[in-house]
This record gives sequence, structure tokens and C-alpha cells, in this order.
Amino acid sequence: MPCLARFVLHCEKDILYFYAMDNYQIADIFTLLSKLMDIHGENSFKSKSYASAAFAIEKLPVQLSETPAEKIAGIKGIGASAAQKIIEILQTGQLMALEEIILTTPPGVVEMLNIKGIGPKKIHTIWKEMELETVGELLYACKENRLKLYKGFGEKTQQNVIDTIEFYFKSKGSFLYAQVEQVVPLIEDHLQQLFAGKRVVLTGEFKRQLEIINELAFLIDEDLAAIEKAFNTIDGFELEQRNDHDLLLKSSAGIKVRIYPVRADEFTHKQIETSSSPEFFEALVSAHPGLKGSNLASETEYFQFAGLPPIAPYLRNGFEILEKAKNTAWPVVIQPKDIKGIIHCHSNWSDGSNTIEEMANAAIALGLEYLVISDHSKSAFYAQGLYEDKIIEQHKYIDELNARLHPFKIYKSIESDILNDGSLDYARDVLSCFDVVIASVHSNLKMTEEKAMMRLLKAIENPYTTILGHMTGRLLLSRPGYPVDHDKIIDACAANNVVIELNAHPNRLDIDWRHIEKALNKNVLISVDPDSHSAGSITDTKYGVLVAQKAMLTKEQNLSSFNLQQFEAFVNARKKEKNI
Repeated sequence: MPCLARFVLHCEKDILYFYAMDNYQIADIFTLLSKLMDIHGENSFKSKSYASAAFAIEKLPVQLSETPAEKIAGIKGIGASAAQKIIEILQTGQLMALEEIILTTPPGVVEMLNIKGIGPKKIHTIWKEMELETVGELLYACKENRLKLYKGFGEKTQQNVIDTIEFYFKSKGSFLYAQVEQVVPLIEDHLQQLFAGKRVVLTGEFKRQLEIINELAFLIDEDLAAIEKAFNTIDGFELEQRNDHDLLLKSSAGIKVRIYPVRADEFTHKQIETSSSPEFFEALVSAHPGLKGSNLASETEYFQFAGLPPIAPYLRNGFEILEKAKNTAWPVVIQPKDIKGIIHCHSNWSDGSNTIEEMANAAIALGLEYLVISDHSKSAFYAQGLYEDKIIEQHKYIDELNARLHPFKIYKSIESDILNDGSLDYARDVLSCFDVVIASVHSNLKMTEEKAMMRLLKAIENPYTTILGHMTGRLLLSRPGYPVDHDKIIDACAANNVVIELNAHPNRLDIDWRHIEKALNKNVLISVDPDSHSAGSITDTKYGVLVAQKAMLTKEQNLSSFNLQQFEAFVNARKKEKNI
């Protein structure tokens, strides 16, 4: 029987098994083994050695899959025991020691590793002493105030666990856009083979470029019974819901797929409906009731029938866009190819995986014109933030690289921590030596709006702040952002000529695209930045561009779309304006 199981995300480690194991996936396996050993209370020396091996593997400049087996044990930080396990993983795609410990661990206990604020040793207490084996039981125990009675748990920890579990439950079954991106065409191709000669069209949340995908959706010009019969013949999916209008299936990995059976004469109408928000679609058909029976051949004809220019799925979010389409000149929205330079990236001087030269060469290979290296500042001790002596050393190195890599240019930057009082963590004479200062909050994220606004506004008013980094500190599906007043922040950025970052890391996408239009109306520049920690992730700018399109951002309004000459002029003009 045909099988889709290998086309989908596996477990919650997000390992795509149709790809060869890379270093990050191997490191994930060692990290999980180390954590599970701690949960079981096993030999702490051995568990720490596996955690150390995971750290060493993540930092390797070459892939272990490309390293001769006999040389793996000689790599610093790995050793003979870990090397044998790496070879086993590369040869079999799994690690027997991990499989065995997973079999002896209740699934709910493994799931607790997803709950922020409780590490393996605390999970050991929860499991062995409190005798709780599911996340639901843990939540109930917290609400009964039982967690704080145990050593190592206080009232604050208990409340944090409650908040995190409730947020976790809301997001279960959802995926980041980037997590499903490579799966979508594989499923689409398989459906086209399964329903050969029939029209199969991707629609839904993914088509709208939403940052969180709750389900994938497809239209098929086949009747419901035939679609259900076909799915009964394939492995990897189970029927979760059936009604007269569609089927909802769930993959073995938890990805939901909705299939809409559609007649050929209703295809375009259904395509518009399912790739629009309910607010958009209801407003559209209410204003033009003849659309439903129009039997139009394409989306372009559909909108022409309504007297509108074509409205792309990523813009079909609210009814307001319909008025804009009728009354406003349609801008040319930003495209991934419009990115000219990489702003906000980290090297191995702090917590990045690659050298500055490797980062630069990766950008050059993509045809980009400049790189803004923004390693962490000294307060970020957990990320090997740069002290003043290291900054001097790094800047000399950048000067040497620029002499060799001309006309490509590397700019001297820093991601400076916004401290508790809103100040940046260097003296003025140090801040003045950077071309660009990205100010970001990384510590004490559990803040009231009043506290968050004090810190952010003070940092924005600092003349050395060029860009406000990841405004709310959110991590999609993991951590909500701290509360902020977006309007006040945007006003402050406009008044102080500070750029707002759209952090393009798929887990962040912060500033939220829903607030970008307000910034554009105030003539505040956006900067789509990858926040990359490796050469391979500088292309994450694409994910920022995809959500920025939803706010109709143009390349002229995006700092990282400035070419080298324009960016140089921007840096110099701003320094002159601020008398830096």
C-alpha cells in the first residue's frame, strides 16, 4: 500500500526522516538521551558526557555524515563511547540506547520535557515522588497547590508551570510554517498521483502564509465517497472527522490534513473561500452576491468580476483590504529576492556556529552585498557575549576581511542587551564604535506591560540604538511575548529614527505582521533580519518576507533591501544625525 508516513514530521523533535541525519539532529538525539537518563536518576557522569557530546556536535564546522568513521572518536568533546553511538545513528537512523530508555518512560513523562521551567531532575521528582505521569495530571496538581510542597519547587515555579502548560495545550497539534514547508509539496505530489487526472490544489492556512499552521488543506475535484475510499488504502493517516463537506485526516505525526471535494464548476469559488479568512470571504460575497454561481475559470477572473484587482491569498485576512483594493494604488510587495544584505547574524565569536568569514562567504554565494555581524553583548554571558577587549579584536579582524572581500562589506554591529533599567550594556564610547546597534531584551522576560514599556522606550530613546530587535521576545508555540503597547513603541521609533526589526527566525517572526502597517504609516523602516546563528540559516529572511507580504511591506520600506550604497548612506546619515 502507498505510504505517506515518511513524508511527514516525526514525533515532536521535528526530524524529517527523508533527509540524511545532520549534526543538529544527531545532537538532539544525544540531548534527549542525556535528559531521559537524568529523569530516571541514572549515572549523572554519563548523562553529562552525552550532553557535552551534543554541545560539541552542534559546534562542529563539518557534518559528521561526511567524516570518516575512524576519525569521529578523535574529535574534541566526543570520545570513544559517543563516537560508537554516532556511527550507529548514521548507519541505522536511530540509537538503540535511546529507544530502550524511551520504552521504559511513560509517554507523558517524556512530554513534560516540552514544559518550560522544569528540567529533567524536577521531572524525576514529579514522576518518582509525586507519581504523576502526564502533563494533565501535573497541571491538576499545580492547581491543587501540591507542586510547591516538594523540595525545589516554590509558588512562583508552580505558577510558571501552570502558565506554560496552559499555553502548551493551546498550541498542541500546531506547527510553524517552516516546519511543514518541505512536507507540503511531497504530500501534494502524492495526492496528485493518488487522484491522477483530477485537479488537486493546495489551499488553506499554508496558502495564506500564516506563521502557525493548524492544518494543511487541499481541494480535489472528486466526490467525497471516492476520496474517503482512496484514503482508506494508504498508511500514515487516520480519519479524524467526516461531514458532508470535507474530510479531516490526521497523520501519524499529528499534522492534520483537510480535504475538500469540489465540483469543477464550483472550484474557483471554493478556492477563494478556503484560502481566505472568514471575515474577508464574507465581506467579499456580501458585496458581490453573484460570485457564488459565477463558474469563473480563475482567481483573476473571479476578482475582475467583483471589480477588484487580483488579491493574493496572503492578503485575504480582513475586510479592510477590499476597500484598499478599490481605492488605493496597489503597491508592489517585497519578495525574497529583494533582500540585499544580511542584518543581525551571529558568529562563533559569541554563540554562532560559523566564523565571520564563513558567514560572509555564504552571503556572497547568494549574491548578497553586505553582512551586518551582530554578536551578543557582554551581559549575554550564556551566549559568550563580547567584552570590550574582544570587540577591539573582532573589529580588527573585520577590517582584514573587508580588505580581502571587497566590494562585499561586513559591518560592525552588536546585539546589545536591554538591561532591567532600559540601558544598553556598554559605555557610550564603546557603542559609538559600531556601525549598527541592535537593542534587544533577553533577560527577565516575565514583565508587566509597564516594566516592558519602560525598558523598551528607554532603549529606543538611546541615540546609539539603530534597530529594535524582536520587539516582544515571543517564541511561537513555545512562549508568548511580554505585553507591550505597539502604538507607543512605533511612535517612539518614529520620533527617534529607530528601525523596527521583523525577526525572520521561524520561531519568532517578531514584530507581528499585524502591527507593521501602523509602523509604515509612521514612516518607520522595517528590517527583515534572519537572526541567524549559522551560515545555513541566513536564508531564513524568506520567512520574514512571507509574513511581511501580509502587511504589504515594500522593498523600499525594508532596511535589508537597501543595496550596499544605500545602506552605507543610511548608516552614515544616522550617525551624523545622532552626532555619533
